[in-house]
Amino acid sequence: MPAELVIHSARKIDAAGEADEFWLAAEGGEIMATGTGDGWHAHASTATVVHDAHGQHLVPGFLDLHGHGAGGFAFDDGAYAISKALEVHRAHGTTRSVISLVANPLDELTASLTAIADLAAEDELVLGAHLEGPFLATERKGAHNPDFLIDPSPAAVERLIAAAHGTLRQITLAIERENALEAIDVFVEAGVQVAVGHTEATYEQASAAFDRGARLLTHAFNAMPGIGHRAPGPIVAALQDPRVTVELILDGVHVAPPVARLAFDAAPGRIALITDAMAATGSPDGAYKIGSLDVSVVGGVARLREADGSAGSIAGSTLTLDQALRNAIELVGLPPVAAVAALTTVPAHALGLGHRFGLLSPGYAADAVLLDHEWRVRGVWAAGARLG
Repeated sequence: MPAELVIHSARKIDAAGEADEFWLAAEGGEIMATGTGDGWHAHASTATVVHDAHGQHLVPGFLDLHGHGAGGFAFDDGAYAISKALEVHRAHGTTRSVISLVANPLDELTASLTAIADLAAEDELVLGAHLEGPFLATERKGAHNPDFLIDPSPAAVERLIAAAHGTLRQITLAIERENALEAIDVFVEAGVQVAVGHTEATYEQASAAFDRGARLLTHAFNAMPGIGHRAPGPIVAALQDPRVTVELILDGVHVAPPVARLAFDAAPGRIALITDAMAATGSPDGAYKIGSLDVSVVGGVARLREADGSAGSIAGSTLTLDQALRNAIELVGLPPVAAVAALTTVPAHALGLGHRFGLLSPGYAADAVLLDHEWRVRGVWAAGARLG
């Protein structure tokens, strides 16, 4: 049966393993057949787009659970800004994205959620929204405006869920806030993945949240207590719980590579590499905004700009997922299969979408990234169409 797209002569790498002389054939945005050798000829016709990979790496499209912008555009600023920012991430191999929002007043958040729902209806590569605020701990606010942080009251929770029209994928909660455990129940019932983050939670509190239904840890090691030998905290609770996926920003700034390696060793197959990228990603150093807060980017590192002009907390990253992949392989020393899985199958499973994304196999979305032998992006396909 002729396909719309054939990619052949690749070295395939995904969570299922590696294969040389790999090919895939795609039709209607889905992988219809795969194999090795020259069997791809049976799926090609004069109307088929055929791409020779020349032995380069072919991996599944990257899935970013957590990002805030790029290219000078912030995801909080509406559909046009989101689309422009996504152009940057898609050029770096991210084929499916969850759109993260910082803490804002409820009126602004509900308007943003509705805009993201509308965009997701038009663009299948947008998976939905992630509310990183407003239910965060003031003491662990990071780059969120403390004036907008509130408790997850039943009214606020229901209002945000309703505004997303079924496209709210993830919510970050400081689980020690009043009504947080009850809010987990409501979010889980609505199909929203609950993440513990921006929190002062103890080990016991985090464990209780995971027992209640929370299944993610937002950017591990950042905006939470560290690991203490008498107070293990939420990081240990997440690493030892096989139900939990652990987000990690692997830019060499947020988490040192040896610590990242400890996390991968402690929770194999459960570390999801994210960007947490802000508007400066793919843009020059300078002055930017995260929500209502001023940010200075120097040497690619984003920090809040304090009233006296000094640098404050780290304010997101300027990371792209292809760079995270290179860092995983070159700085952390992960095998390529494990590194690729952290960008593909692990985040897909965290969203309950592991049956659709993350593998180069029949029945999966025709999302693929071609990488050279230095792990640089040479081609990106999403739903069978080449991007860029």
